[in-house]
Amino acid sequence: MRKQKTFRIFFKFFWFKRRFIVEVACFLFVLLFVYAAVSKLLDYQKFSVQLGKSPILTKYSTMLAWIIPTIEIVISILLAIPRFRLVGLYSFFSLMIIFTGYIIAITQFSDNIPCSCGGVLQSLSWNQHLAFNVIFIIMATLGILLHENQNQPKPSH
Repeated sequence: MRKQKTFRIFFKFFWFKRRFIVEVACFLFVLLFVYAAVSKLLDYQKFSVQLGKSPILTKYSTMLAWIIPTIEIVISILLAIPRFRLVGLYSFFSLMIIFTGYIIAITQFSDNIPCSCGGVLQSLSWNQHLAFNVIFIIMATLGILLHENQNQPKPSH
């Protein structure tokens, strides 16, 4: 009987801790993407020009200047709604992988490309951006792994 009670207490603790970690991670992801999207949209002209200076994105800069912030806002909405949170986590993870791939490509093929991230993120070097993105990718991976599955039992109160 004592083992069952100990297990139940441990299970409740782990479940609430796991849920807390996912909630905090999602909050940070929403904060990041809403901040980045709003910064890009408020200074749309600058964002569009900076995208146009990229040797990889020049042809698509006008279209991407609207698409990127829109996707960031949509992902933020998915993360904010518990029912769609797992889709939001996978979407956040995927977009961060794409952004990181772009950073790696840009640092390999170009010397002086301005950052088009918006806000205070523009002040980061490319290596700092890479480290920042890797940290958020790890957090997203952790969020996905810890996200509560609908089929898992919840602790009884």
